[in-house]
Amino acid sequence: GLVLGVYSSEKDDGAAQFTSAGDAFDQLVSGKLRALLSLCGPPLKKGKTRIFHGLHQDFPSVVVVGLGKKNAGINEQENWNEGKENIRTAVAVGCRQIQDLEIPCVEVDPCGDAQAAAEGAVLGLHEYNELKKKKKPVVTPQLHGSAESEAWQKGLIYAEGQNLARYLMEAPANYITPIKFAEHIEQKLRSFSNVKVHIRPESWITTQEMGAFLSVAKGSAEPPIFLEIHYLGAANTDDSPLVFVGKGVTFDSGGISLKPSSGMDAMRADMGGAATVCSAIVTAAALKLPLNIIGLAPLCENMPSGKATKPGDVVRAKNGKTIQVDNTDAEGRLLLADALCYAHNFNARAIVNAATLTGAMDVALGSAAAGVFTNSSWLWTHLYEASILTGDRVWRMPLFEHYTKQVTDCPLADVSNIGKYSRAGGACTAAAFLKEFVTASHWAHLDIAGVMSNKDEVPYLRKGMAGRPTRTLVEFAARLSQDSHN
Repeated sequence: GLVLGVYSSEKDDGAAQFTSAGDAFDQLVSGKLRALLSLCGPPLKKGKTRIFHGLHQDFPSVVVVGLGKKNAGINEQENWNEGKENIRTAVAVGCRQIQDLEIPCVEVDPCGDAQAAAEGAVLGLHEYNELKKKKKPVVTPQLHGSAESEAWQKGLIYAEGQNLARYLMEAPANYITPIKFAEHIEQKLRSFSNVKVHIRPESWITTQEMGAFLSVAKGSAEPPIFLEIHYLGAANTDDSPLVFVGKGVTFDSGGISLKPSSGMDAMRADMGGAATVCSAIVTAAALKLPLNIIGLAPLCENMPSGKATKPGDVVRAKNGKTIQVDNTDAEGRLLLADALCYAHNFNARAIVNAATLTGAMDVALGSAAAGVFTNSSWLWTHLYEASILTGDRVWRMPLFEHYTKQVTDCPLADVSNIGKYSRAGGACTAAAFLKEFVTASHWAHLDIAGVMSNKDEVPYLRKGMAGRPTRTLVEFAARLSQDSHN
């Protein structure tokens, strides 16, 4: 199969405006493609397709897909590069049509941006069907022509990284337990000589005095794991690393503060933070990014049992602060508190954590963007600029002292794990809680609860767990590595 792009007509005459690959193919078939398109009715709108069969012996099926305006670039209102997003969407739609025709191989028009085209193809075709007898046919996307093979290759690696996060988030919680998560990541990194993976057991977590993390894990029969990854990509292995921290609750029942049963199955993806940061490191290693990255993922289940933490209990974090656990379903911040304390051991250039932390974040932004709370405008700028390129957007949220008071005004301990006005500014009070465990001057917390899954909002992702914002984290790391070169 072959997927070709066509731009919206600038003029009213409706003549198709092909990409250079489309033009070349049309000449190959003596102008038949253009003629057929004009016979098929009005010009193709963005993301819409037409399929033609029997035009050329090498490509029995050709899908032509609308790319929107030719000169679409950065859209200031949308905070993304519209041209790149249009390509990702168009290519994904085209590749899925080839898949529906059960054709095993598809050549993809680079559409002027081979990286975006590769991302669209690989993200668009991905589906978790490991446990089904009936699977969709596997389709291998290839670049049509050879002009942009390096950019195409980069796009494949970026997209495969996000798909790894999607795989981990989508898999059932009895398949991806804390230890199985850690082993899966270790296996993905095994071939890289400059990566070390430490799978820390419960005994190590205890010696580190991570009382907040252990208080969440103790309700489950699955033992907790602290996953620590060291990627040494910089020329100088002593360079200050970027530290990624990810919340790794492989199933979240809410504990004693039990969640409603409706939709609780989706809480298999409550380790989305760990999935995205670990996948970003796997991607960075594949891209050979010239910087050092450390990944930290506290992994456990949050379950209600006779051993589980009770509302009102007080636990002690690694830095000595006491925490009143007023709601056992506000557990992610407890894991992160200890992991963030530990992250300060590494003289980090920046600490970035990701977590499916609060339903309040989903209420605030929905699935349009991940919320970023940060004490560093330098860090914010890098994350924001990365997200414009990837189309996987971020939006800055406040870290006001106003919210800190709501978690530090606590009857029994130094801090409470929920804000005293319960529902007001829930994502902001969660961030304020985390800030109590951070002394680094460049720290960002990404609340990714709203972007955890996809229904139909991102057209190049199928329905299911989204693996967002893995590509933004990778692009951010790539920009940071360029920063240190300059």
